[in-house]
Amino acid sequence: MGRDVEYSIVNEFDILSREELIGIILKAQAATQESKAAILALTERVAYLEKENEALRSQLPRGGAGGVAAPPFVRPNRKGRSEQPRKKRKKSFVRRRETATEEMVHVVGDRCPDCGGPLSEPWEHDRRQVIEIPITPIGVIDHIIMAQRCGYCGKVHHAKVTDSEKVIGKHRFGIRFMSLVATLSVGNRIPHRMIQKLLAGLYGVHVSVGGISEILHKVAQLGKGETEKILQEIRGSPVVHGDETGWREDGLNGYLWSFSTPRERYFHRDKSRGHEVAKEILGEEFAAALVSDFYGGYNWYLGPKQRCWSHFKRDLDLLREKHQGDLGIERFVSSVLGVYRRGKKVARALGRRKARMRERNDLASALESRLYEIVGPYIGDKDAPQHTLAKRVERHGGEFFTFVRYEGVPSSNNAAERAIRPAVTARKISGGTRSEKGSETKSILMTLFGTWTLRKADPFQECARMLTESCSTLVPSPA
Repeated sequence: MGRDVEYSIVNEFDILSREELIGIILKAQAATQESKAAILALTERVAYLEKENEALRSQLPRGGAGGVAAPPFVRPNRKGRSEQPRKKRKKSFVRRRETATEEMVHVVGDRCPDCGGPLSEPWEHDRRQVIEIPITPIGVIDHIIMAQRCGYCGKVHHAKVTDSEKVIGKHRFGIRFMSLVATLSVGNRIPHRMIQKLLAGLYGVHVSVGGISEILHKVAQLGKGETEKILQEIRGSPVVHGDETGWREDGLNGYLWSFSTPRERYFHRDKSRGHEVAKEILGEEFAAALVSDFYGGYNWYLGPKQRCWSHFKRDLDLLREKHQGDLGIERFVSSVLGVYRRGKKVARALGRRKARMRERNDLASALESRLYEIVGPYIGDKDAPQHTLAKRVERHGGEFFTFVRYEGVPSSNNAAERAIRPAVTARKISGGTRSEKGSETKSILMTLFGTWTLRKADPFQECARMLTESCSTLVPSPA
């Protein structure tokens, strides 16, 4: 009976498993049919796309890789230029190596760091240059002057220091130190307190703000002679640019005058902006071409004057902007600028063929006549917007085309603007100077450093040279 029970259980289990298996098979068959239908649809889609692709390929030009010609390569910004061999440069534009003051050789050693085997003799594989600032305390030199008495006459003799050791009077700072302070203050426009911090950080020396001012006063005092030479060079130059700007002294208004040439700059601070200042600076014998703006302080000069076209063009642009859409104003401005451009073109042509003075005068007079024809109708019409500029042309009619009459005279006063711009920047930061001595020192130092910069000289070296030539050998006072 036990065996019958066991057989019935196994038989029932087998029947259930067989039914489940049949269900699984049916589901698999259904899934297979769905997959076949999907594959058939995808196959038809691929065939359709291939036909469409072939139709598109047939419309493209043949040739090249894959039967399709690549679009032609066009080099940007080189239309119609043929390839040419590159010219050899006379000088390679690479970073120049400095002269080494020290060499540090780096060697691996005697043994291979990987396997420990012996290494060969080293050779130079590469060289890397590092520029570093040495941290060195400032040099303090005690000059000990020994005295000796003669046994016969009883006279006391003091030792003299060699000419290579020179100092400025009783100053405790050397020439290079004073040159550095002046270069930082004037050449680089660094405030006194920043100079104080810089000297303390680099050299470990403390200099008071008053001490820095005294250094600048002394440098300016010793530079008066060279400043006078610069002024004489300006007075003898064929072309001089003049300009002025405001400069306060102890809170009181004043003016800083500037006269410059391509190689010199001269500055002078005065309370007045009158023509007497410019007349005194340039001198009675001044006979060069004076380039300036339209300020009346230069009207005293009866020699050749060139009024700045840059200032005049600026006023023309303002007139055009103020009356936008006015065809009369637009025609007036365009006509005046057309005469100016014609003058520039004529001046370049005359300079190339070295024209004579008579021809230059005739062409300049013709340009002045044309300019007067343009502004003439508006000179008497006070209600016309062009009246102010027309009156300016009438007042300075013979001073607009001096650059045509004389070779080497520019049409604008941009040189004077560039010369005085550093002073304007310094004035906006500091507000001016505090005393008459400070104004004089500032003017002299700006003259010196501005001239050295124009001449492409090293201001620090030039200042040291000037101080060396001006100072005296260190000699003790008699007992």
